Amino acid sequence: MRYFIKLAYNGTPYHGWQIQPNAASVQETLNKAFSVLLNSDINLMGAGRTDTGVHAKEMYAHFDFENQFDIPKLVHKLNSYLPKDIVIYAIFPVDSEAHTRFDATKRTYEYHINIFKDAFLQEQSWYFHQNLDVDLMNEAAKLLFNHTDFQCFSKVNTDVNTFDCTIFEAYWTRGGAEQSGAKQEENKLIFTISANRFLRNMVRSIVGTLVNIGLGKITLADFNTIIESKSRDKAGFSVPAHGLYLTKIEYPYLED
Repeated sequence: MRYFIKLAYNGTPYHGWQIQPNAASVQETLNKAFSVLLNSDINLMGAGRTDTGVHAKEMYAHFDFENQFDIPKLVHKLNSYLPKDIVIYAIFPVDSEAHTRFDATKRTYEYHINIFKDAFLQEQSWYFHQNLDVDLMNEAAKLLFNHTDFQCFSKVNTDVNTFDCTIFEAYWTRGGAEQSGAKQEENKLIFTISANRFLRNMVRSIVGTLVNIGLGKITLADFNTIIESKSRDKAGFSVPAHGLYLTKIEYPYLED
């Protein structure tokens, strides 16, 4: 039987999703927990790879297991066994050909910026204190829909067959809740972007380039030229990983 796992994690203490030598990863931590509790060698396949320090509010992985087990009981045991920064929401059987990585049709990320220093957001949001023209940043984000080749926002040394991605949405909003008598939403910016696939470092370099737009360092015309150049050197800086969240993964056979 093949099973999907729906989970979330705080990426701060991990060197990304994927197993790496001599470094803690989410995948390795989960493999060990599942192997111990199911008394079998379990290797999970994730829906994607998040980099060091990146968080996931919604992540999927799958594994194969021959024997029957009590799913609610295993979920409870896993949440007791795993570190406090990883949570299992659900485990459910799927078709034997279902694949968390290859079957995903849409992925959504958020990037969080706090523009007022907050002692409780140091690892969950990027503190950036300069004034940003959010309206202009949103105008630039709309230009992403005119393109499909995003090589300029990809890491240079990456093993992919194509740099083409279809972007479904890309926009900035102010978010948050009232805190300490002040409206926190006025001090927090969230960039939401969804696509059928993402290149390595793509979201962080898009955000860095949009920040340069918001600072007035480059124009909307420059933004178009950067994308058309296909050159990573011409795009903006890569913003810190700790403000990035994988928030949603969609499959044609799963309901929200």
